[in-house]
Amino acid sequence: MPDRTYLDWNATAPLRREAREAMAAAWDLAGNPSSVHAEGRQARRLVEDARVSVAGAMGALPRNVVFTSGGTEANVLGLTPGLRRASGPPVKRLVVSAIEHASVLAGGRFPADAISTVGVTRSGLLDLDHLRAALEGSPPALVSVMLANNETGAVQPVMEAAEIAHAAGGLLHVDAIQAFGKIPFDINAIGADLMTLSAHKIGGPKGVGALILAEALQGPEPLLRGGGQERGHRAGTENVAGIAGLGAAVKAAIGALEGDAIRLESLRNRLESGLRETRGLIVFSDDVRRLPNTTLFSVPGLRAETAVIGFDLAGIAVSSGSACSSGKVQPSHVLEAMGFGEFAQGAVRLSLGWSTSDADINCCIEAWRKLSRTLLKENDETQLERF
Repeated sequence: MPDRTYLDWNATAPLRREAREAMAAAWDLAGNPSSVHAEGRQARRLVEDARVSVAGAMGALPRNVVFTSGGTEANVLGLTPGLRRASGPPVKRLVVSAIEHASVLAGGRFPADAISTVGVTRSGLLDLDHLRAALEGSPPALVSVMLANNETGAVQPVMEAAEIAHAAGGLLHVDAIQAFGKIPFDINAIGADLMTLSAHKIGGPKGVGALILAEALQGPEPLLRGGGQERGHRAGTENVAGIAGLGAAVKAAIGALEGDAIRLESLRNRLESGLRETRGLIVFSDDVRRLPNTTLFSVPGLRAETAVIGFDLAGIAVSSGSACSSGKVQPSHVLEAMGFGEFAQGAVRLSLGWSTSDADINCCIEAWRKLSRTLLKENDETQLERF
C-alpha cells in the first residue's frame, strides 16, 4: 500500500529484505534439522547460525538461546516457578510491574495467589521503593520488568530492579521485545537472568521468538514436551525458515541501531512539536528516557478509536496502544497504572521505523491538524464531535 503512511512499527515492523532472503533460502531445504543426513545438517546449520546471531546480539552463549513461536510463548516459558541461579534458592512467586504485556501480567505458570503487582510513577517508570517493599521478608521471587514500555516507550530502570531482586535472593526476567533493535543493551550489562525477544518487532517474520537465559540459570521447565528439541526446553520441530528470518533480522537491526536511533529521535521530536500545536495535548512519559521512535499522546475529550479511524481514513496507520487485544480498542492499563485513567480511552500511539521519512512526519502533522479541528471543539473543555 505505497500511498499510505505506516506509523505503527511498535505493533509490527515490515519484513526486512535480509529476513525475506534468509527465509526464501530456508524454504528450499528439505531436511528436518534433527536428522543426521546431509539435508538435515543443512537445516540444522541455519538454525544454529541464527542462534549464534541472537546470542551475540544479547551477550549470551548460543546454548542459552531457546527458539519459540513468538514473544508470548517466550514470556510464558520463562515465567516458571522453581527457576534458580547455580546453588541459589528456587523462586516461588512472581512480582510484575503494572505496565507489563498481557502475557506477563497473566503470570505464566505461577498460580494466581503467588503473583503480585508493583506500581509505576506518574512518568511511567517502575516504582523501585514499591519493588523493595514487595520483596522484603518474603520467599525468593522472579521479578518481571519490561526494558521499554510498548505504549509510552519509557525505558525502565531494569539495572536497579536487578540489583533489588538479587539482593532479595530473587531473579529478574526482562521482556526486551519492544526495546531490541532500538536501544543498545545486553543480558549481562543490565543484570537480567532471562530475557525475551520477538522477531516481528525488528523486521523478522511473525510467529518466531526467543528466550535467552543467563549462563548460571537453571530451568525453566518446558511448556512443550516431546522430542527434546532446543536442548529439552521446547519440543517440536524447529521453524527453520522463521528462525533463519529472525537471525537475519537481528543482524540487520543491530547493524543499523546507532544510525536509526539518532535519525528516528529527530523525526519523533519534530512530530511531537507539530502535535503540541493542539492546545491541551499531552505526550506521556516525555520527562524520562524513551525509545527514540515512540510517541503516546492524548487530548482531553479525545477517544482513541475515533482518532485511529480518522488517521486511517487519511491514509495513516496508527494505534491506540498495544496491538495485542484481538483488534479491540481497550482502555490503556498502562495509563491507568500511571494515574492517567481519564485518558485511558483516548491515547494514540505513533511509532516510527527505518523507512519513516520526513514526508511521513509532514503528512502525519497535517492530518492531525485537520483531524483535531474536526474532533475537538476549540475551547477550554475540548470534547469529541462526530466527523
